Amino acid sequence: MSNDTDKPSHHAASNPEAANQNAPHTPEQVMQAATARIAELDAELAEMKERWMRSEAENANVRTRARRDADDARQYAVQKFAADVVEAAENLERGIKALPAHAPGQPEILAKVREGLEGVERAFIAILERNGIKREDPVGQPFDPNLHQAMAEQESETHKPGTILQAWTPAWTLHSRLLRPAMVVVAKAPTAEIGSSGATLDATA
Repeated sequence: MSNDTDKPSHHAASNPEAANQNAPHTPEQVMQAATARIAELDAELAEMKERWMRSEAENANVRTRARRDADDARQYAVQKFAADVVEAAENLERGIKALPAHAPGQPEILAKVREGLEGVERAFIAILERNGIKREDPVGQPFDPNLHQAMAEQESETHKPGTILQAWTPAWTLHSRLLRPAMVVVAKAPTAEIGSSGATLDATA
């Protein structure tokens, strides 16, 4: 009997790891293990949330770019056609200006032709504006290389240098994008002021 009773004790003594595994955990150990596991899960959740937010941000950027590209394509797909239409509008304006000015005794048919063409031009410009094409008269505005093309300079004592004195053609834009720059004459300081001190130029700039 004594031999049979000693065998389990001898087996447990020779396997301390098995004894530790079978030993019950204390409440403190259970709490520590649970706290550690919760911390691990919180870290994993935070990492997954961050990855998801980055993915959503990238998808939102892709959608925004795609939407912007589609809008640009719709707005400016007709840009070349719009430029050709603008040329037709300018030709119409030149044709009206080429008619003789109104004068007493002028044939009635000529006056009617002028009035008819001016009405056509007004309707034509209104149609262009409804479709985003605008005509801008730059006279009196400061020269802007993004909208204007300087064809000549003219001395002026009454205008600041860089002011547009005359426009040979207007500026045309399509949804605020330049179609055709205005061809303009720009004011410059008189020769006497150019030869004087730089202070005069700065004062008139």
